[in-house]
Amino acid sequence: MTALYHFWWSPEAQRVRLALGYKGIVYEDRPIAFDDDETFFALGVARTVPVLQCDDGTLLTDSATILRQLDHYWPHRPIYEGILTAATWDALLGWRQSADALLTRLHAPVLPAYRGIGDSEQNLAAYKSEVSRRFGASVEELSNDRYGAFGQLMQVARLRELAIRLAKNRFYLGQPSAADMLLAADLFPLQLLDGVTLPIDLMYYIQRVEDTCQTGLRDGLLASL
Repeated sequence: MTALYHFWWSPEAQRVRLALGYKGIVYEDRPIAFDDDETFFALGVARTVPVLQCDDGTLLTDSATILRQLDHYWPHRPIYEGILTAATWDALLGWRQSADALLTRLHAPVLPAYRGIGDSEQNLAAYKSEVSRRFGASVEELSNDRYGAFGQLMQVARLRELAIRLAKNRFYLGQPSAADMLLAADLFPLQLLDGVTLPIDLMYYIQRVEDTCQTGLRDGLLASL
C-alpha cells in the first residue's frame, strides 16, 4: 500500500498531503518524530521528508519532484499534466526560492506547536539547538523578529499582489493544481505567528485549497491555534 513518511511540521510534506488528498489516494500515514533516524535508515534515504512509498516499493523524495511526477503514477484528477507548463512551474519554484530564507525564519518559531517536536522535551531541546546553529539566533529571538521578517516577506514575495490574483482566479491558474498545494502549504504556518496577519484573501485561499483537497493543514498541531 502507498505510504507517506513525513514530519507534521514540514511544509514540503504538507504539499504532498494536499496532493494525495485532492487525488483521493488512499495511503498509510506515517508521521515521524524529530529524533527518528531509524526510519530513514530502514528506508535507505537521506533524513529528509516527504518520502512517498508507492505500491510497488518505489520511493519518491523531494516534494517539488513528487508534485510534478504524481500524475504519472496516479493519472486521475491531474495536478500538473495539461495544467502547468515547465516554464510556469520553474517560475513558481524560482519565486519560492527567492522567499525561502524569510519563510524558513518565520516558520521556525511555530514548528514546536506540532507533534513530533513540541510533545517531547528532548525533541524540543534538540530542535531549539538546531535552530540556534542554523540561524545564529534562538527560537525566542526569531519569534521576536517576526514582525520585521514578515514585513520583508510581504515585499520580497509580493504577497499583496498574490492575494489579489488568487482572490480573482480562486486558484493560481484558475483551477486546482500542484501550484496551489505548494503555495498553501508554505503560507499556512504564517497564520500561526502571534500578531502577524496574512492578507485576508490569502487566508481564504488557504482554506479553499484545504477544502478542495479535503486535507487539513492544522492536522498534527498539539492544540487548536
